[in-house]
Amino acid sequence: MDLSLLPPINAGLNATATILLVVGRGLARRGEVERHRRVMLSAFAVSSLFLVCYVAHKISRSFENTTFNAEGIAKSLYLALLGSHVLLAMTVPVFAILLIRLGARDERERHRRLARVAWPIWIYVSVTGVLIYLLLYPFNPPVV
Repeated sequence: MDLSLLPPINAGLNATATILLVVGRGLARRGEVERHRRVMLSAFAVSSLFLVCYVAHKISRSFENTTFNAEGIAKSLYLALLGSHVLLAMTVPVFAILLIRLGARDERERHRRLARVAWPIWIYVSVTGVLIYLLLYPFNPPVV
């Protein structure tokens, strides 16, 4: 099955998650708790859909990686970006599930404390996911 259309869809899902995270944070700051809850659950759903699509794409390609074709400092910067993205991405599902759980239990102070750590990580992962897509596909230098 050809799933080659998934990378741009995945980038779109990451971009959507980014927007939802920013909107959700703004709602929380304004005290709009119910709207915040709905938007953040939507961000979780979009991020979860991304993960399913990402894994499906990897499986369809037998876990083959797309290579960033730059050399020197550009390659080093890309690898640093990719490494930080991957390491932090592994924490997002755990943080998100804990935040949902705390929110559902109305443990607002614990939710706020954890969100101060988790939100910047989740936003970083979402934004860098889009950047990595752009670097690997439309802006990837040709192989020389």
